Amino acid sequence: MTTACGPDAAAVTRGLGFDCHDVAPVVSVRFPWALAHWTMPLLELLVVGGAVFALVHAVRRYRAGDPVNLALWWASLVYLFVTEPPLYFPEWFGLDRLYGFIFAHNEFTVQFMADRLPLYIVAFYPAFSQLAYELVRALGIFRGRGPFAGSVAVAFVCQVFYEVFDQLGPRLKWWAWNPGNRIVNHPVLASVPMTSMLLFASVSFGALTYLVVRLAGGPRRGWPLVARTLVAGVLTPPTMAIAGIPSSLFDGNTTAQAWILGVELALVWVAGIGIIVTNRAERPPQSAFVRIYPAGYLGALAVFWVAADGGGPAGSVPYALACFAAAGLVLVALYRKARAPAPV
Repeated sequence: MTTACGPDAAAVTRGLGFDCHDVAPVVSVRFPWALAHWTMPLLELLVVGGAVFALVHAVRRYRAGDPVNLALWWASLVYLFVTEPPLYFPEWFGLDRLYGFIFAHNEFTVQFMADRLPLYIVAFYPAFSQLAYELVRALGIFRGRGPFAGSVAVAFVCQVFYEVFDQLGPRLKWWAWNPGNRIVNHPVLASVPMTSMLLFASVSFGALTYLVVRLAGGPRRGWPLVARTLVAGVLTPPTMAIAGIPSSLFDGNTTAQAWILGVELALVWVAGIGIIVTNRAERPPQSAFVRIYPAGYLGALAVFWVAADGGGPAGSVPYALACFAAAGLVLVALYRKARAPAPV
């Protein structure tokens, strides 16, 4: 574990309350009531339960003749396993000098990869991809505007639903960023790297959705669905690198990078709001998943924000409030013209 717990990792994990030298190499299990903060087991329940709920819904959609939800559920896991190990262990991939140590998760109930990867993070990818895709699909945007506009709307929905979580996590010490990493973790909005806000919270899920809809949403012929799902997951990380090129041109100038990333984030907001507000497409019947889980997720995060007493670095409250408001308006748009519920 020596190479996986250098000085930066040791300092960050000490701030979270544990020693990264004293971890299980493969998997560790703890009692939920023994975690560092009472919100942590509730967060695990929210996310893991959401992933299971999403899988049940995806299987129902598949049996009804639509493979996109199931392909997106699995493609998000492919994306996870392509992108997360290099972030946790850059030295294994020869990326330590390029990226350095980026962040560490706190100790949750079930943890993998030398306590770097909590089970709830594994579940977060399929749960969150389904949350965003189902909201946009339920609004009829994919049906009325096509895959590209639908995926842009997904990128916006991901931004506003994810950032209420992303701006809170460090405060409650669910994870901690390495403030000494000037390559990846700067510039920041409050305590959150802006590259994460743009590239992970919007670009990746929007691109993943577009690839899955294009590759898996057509007729069931040609490549097997499994192969198309794998391709979508593997091709998603390069889209993040492409979207990061404009800010990377000003490497070392955090002010210029902040402006560029801010403009790109603003474009996500403007495009997403524009697509949703001008959408007049006929809506499909709503699923149980889309009626229940997005609102439940947002409500749980609101409770966690009220109880944000973890002592970690604070996120941007104004930005989180803007995201809460935008996410709430998406839900209002969803429920305002709701049709009769359908089993799938």
